[in-house]
Amino acid sequence: MRRTPTRPTAPTPPSAHLRARRVAGALTAALLCAAGLAAPAAVAAPAPARQPAPAPVPGPTERPKLPDGLALTPPMGFNNWNSTHCRAEFNEAMVKGIADLFVEKGLKAAGYEYVNLDDCWAKPERDAAGKLVPDPVRFPQGIKAVADYVHAKGLKFGLYSSAGTRTCDSVGMPGGLNHEYSDAEQFAGWGVDYLKYDNCNNQGVDHMLRYTTMRDALKAASAKTGRPILYSLCEWGSYRPWEWGKDVGHMWRTTGDINDSWGSMLSIMKQNLPLAKYAGPGGWNDPDMLEVGNGGMTGTEYRTHFSMWSIMAAPLLIGSDLRKATPETFEILSNREVIAVDQDRLGKQGAVVSSEGGRWVVAKEMADGSRAVALFNETGSPQRVATTAGSVGLPAATGYRVRDLWRKTTGHTAGTLAATVPAHGTVLLRVSADERWATLPPVVEAGTDTAAPTEVGHGAELVSTVADLGRTSAFGLSVRLTGPAGWKIRATTPSSTPELPGGERLRTGWSAVAPPGTGPGSYGLTLTASYRSAAGQRLTTTVPAAVRFAVAPPAGVSYASDLGTLSSANGWGPIEKDLSNGEEPAGDGRPLTVGGQVFTKGLGTHAASEAEYYTGGKCATFTARVGLDDESGDRGTAVFEVWADGRKAASTGVLDNSSAAQAVSADVSGAQTVRLVVTDGGDGVDHDHADWGDAKLNC
Repeated sequence: MRRTPTRPTAPTPPSAHLRARRVAGALTAALLCAAGLAAPAAVAAPAPARQPAPAPVPGPTERPKLPDGLALTPPMGFNNWNSTHCRAEFNEAMVKGIADLFVEKGLKAAGYEYVNLDDCWAKPERDAAGKLVPDPVRFPQGIKAVADYVHAKGLKFGLYSSAGTRTCDSVGMPGGLNHEYSDAEQFAGWGVDYLKYDNCNNQGVDHMLRYTTMRDALKAASAKTGRPILYSLCEWGSYRPWEWGKDVGHMWRTTGDINDSWGSMLSIMKQNLPLAKYAGPGGWNDPDMLEVGNGGMTGTEYRTHFSMWSIMAAPLLIGSDLRKATPETFEILSNREVIAVDQDRLGKQGAVVSSEGGRWVVAKEMADGSRAVALFNETGSPQRVATTAGSVGLPAATGYRVRDLWRKTTGHTAGTLAATVPAHGTVLLRVSADERWATLPPVVEAGTDTAAPTEVGHGAELVSTVADLGRTSAFGLSVRLTGPAGWKIRATTPSSTPELPGGERLRTGWSAVAPPGTGPGSYGLTLTASYRSAAGQRLTTTVPAAVRFAVAPPAGVSYASDLGTLSSANGWGPIEKDLSNGEEPAGDGRPLTVGGQVFTKGLGTHAASEAEYYTGGKCATFTARVGLDDESGDRGTAVFEVWADGRKAASTGVLDNSSAAQAVSADVSGAQTVRLVVTDGGDGVDHDHADWGDAKLNC
């Protein structure tokens, strides 16, 4: 779980934006108890004796088990936490407004049905009878009135609690531990259809006891009211819930909390992908809620987020305030063809086919025998991502139908599935063997060779390739490469052909000269291939290309923190220069400190992170002293890697917070680029604040 770190030498920074006390509260209470001391009230209120279970009611067994017919496809809906946390705008008006928009914007028709409240919906203390009391300021009419409003729209209503003495926010509300049956009866009486059950302030009580007790309480309450309640286990993957969750709940968090950044989304995706075999109808891996529309990522990155959650058969819980959403946000969230991948009744989670060099292929078997195929580009520049119909599990066939679910185009291929994918982008396809393939136009792939950075002031040379992946010809093919205003781009070899037969390709050389004064950076170009099918249909394939201009470091020794990067990504906030990673805002870190050793120069990162530098073949060595920053407390693991072009030049192995700063030295002779990469140590992303102290290039 991603929590706010603590340091003995400085107060913990405010962190209302994340669940800071998860596990930490339980560990504190456990240590105090072991020492014979009373736990302070802020950590754990005195726990009442566990209430006895009510007498059995007709229907369920004494220890009811799933399945119960709920969540046969991944749940879809809304949760307020990612957009509001516990701020004042989380209130009755917001919840009703979301329900209204579900209907007005077609989200209900697209499959979204749950409108869920997260933490802070109740007062901080129970009433004299031990009952939960809705916050009268946020919800003046009470929770049942809000649930009734949601139900009147034909939607379902969800609430939040925690399997501990209190919930997770610093103000928070009472948790469900030792109140499971009483709380469940309240939930059912209010008309709750969904319970998210967190893991904060759990007092060290066995996780199976805590989560199964609430399961049984929900079953008993449902039997009385006839209202089934979907049960979402939010224990952050701490106890490997994918191995036992299907007997307890309908979905289980596999990771810590997501935040609205590329690094967080990518890290969580990578943790969830290997768990495909555990998901299926009635029980789903949950990599946390969607961040689409919250503003921390680009439209391309949000499409990747939505595509990968869908191919992973993940619950789709909107986490943005739809009252403020842009048309692009609604367009992403409402793509019914992508939603259909997530909601396929076969219930298979997509599995990784390949992932070499950050070029991912993930395939999901569908109920109709087709395959959904995600071609995902993790890197910071356009990349060709390719596979075959056979590799994704389709039978041998003469031709295959290929539907691009974002571009809304359909064509045929002889078996190759390939595309030039934008940086951080995903092409999502639905592919099937089809005897009628010849009635469809050929899929034409276009792209440029990945070019090394060019020195500022020089012209860039590129080569484009246009390939006919089908069995029929593309006629009247012409290719154009365009750039920003003022750029001079010309073809140096033929850029058109009357006919491009199936399986053939056209390669064209290009010269691209930027206007005087163009500085270092990556500049987007656009490659367009226009053609017609044998039936006369006019078609266009448009893909991104890029030229990167850079300045090599000066002769001598340069600190990495004094140089510009070609690209960078970080798992929590930005990469900091000469400071630790800190929290999400830029510039909020502390002095870089590893095992008490302070570094005045260096980079503060958080797994998963990457910083790429242009060296132009002019540098010989990279050196640094690396380790987990002391602000991580006693948590966090990381692996530090140095890459020279495509070669791993150095790696530390797994380091943790008991590790002193470790010297790293890498031979980068002749390399055009050097990448500094940090991954987690294999235990999930948890306070992986990773420092590159005294990071230097010798050129």
